[in-house]
Amino acid sequence: MNLYTINCGHFKLDGGAMYGVVPKSIWNGLNPADENNMCSWATRSLLIETEGRLILVDCGMGDKQSEKFFGYYYLHGDDNLDKSLAQYGFHRDDITDVFLTHLHFDHCGGAIKKEGDKLLPAFKKAVYWSNEAHWKWATHPNPREKASFLSENILPIKESGQLKFVDHWSSKNDGQSDWHVVIDRKLPEVLFGEDFLVRYAHGHTDAMMLPQVRYNGKTVVFMADLLPSPGHIPLPYVMAYDTRPLITMSEKEAFLREALEKEYILFFEHDPKLECCTLKNTERGIRPDQFFKLSDL
Repeated sequence: MNLYTINCGHFKLDGGAMYGVVPKSIWNGLNPADENNMCSWATRSLLIETEGRLILVDCGMGDKQSEKFFGYYYLHGDDNLDKSLAQYGFHRDDITDVFLTHLHFDHCGGAIKKEGDKLLPAFKKAVYWSNEAHWKWATHPNPREKASFLSENILPIKESGQLKFVDHWSSKNDGQSDWHVVIDRKLPEVLFGEDFLVRYAHGHTDAMMLPQVRYNGKTVVFMADLLPSPGHIPLPYVMAYDTRPLITMSEKEAFLREALEKEYILFFEHDPKLECCTLKNTERGIRPDQFFKLSDL
């Protein structure tokens, strides 16, 4: 197995929205805002090369939206998915599986491209993976998330015939709360191999999937929007975008205890600079320990 960092580009979001109830006087030291209170964030994907498959975890927001749409998000920098794939000798047509952690536009927009008036799969040879619970949630969106679930990013995946669901998952209680946290659910080996597990989180959005990969004797967890950045590791640092912030806090607490005990490596999708970290226990709780790039493993 080989793992590669795929940089799909940078965009900006309101700092207050990204850090929730935490005051700007505190979070601004983590990711300084510009004059419009906007902070820079990455769309960082993970490419997994294993057993004849090339699995792309998330794919950024793509480039098919209108100039007005992108004007809200201040795209910047030179990174893009195709350039990043080419760095490792790959092309988007080499991708066999696109694993979508969830269907918010900054995670799945790159899954569909526009050719004339047609919306087509951007990875024409790939199987697209979601799960039934999240698909229903995204295709019948609540008012809070409606602006993040764009039909042009989602419906053409099913129409293409390339959509499959990660199925037969069930929740188990973490013993600490009244809500359910799904952990260590192995995907069928025929799809991703015995070193690829998927775990679920329900605070940010319903049934978000977090890939967990065993690599070079280490466990790497793709954090998606459970922990968008290492700055979100302290429990109160929960995005205003989360639909169930108290559940997010519970999921974070349970995951961080496990990750510290088992020495997981956390891979961050949205931090503009920091890719990975380990954890340590401090007087203030669990905090980042060492930072490094995925290529250093």
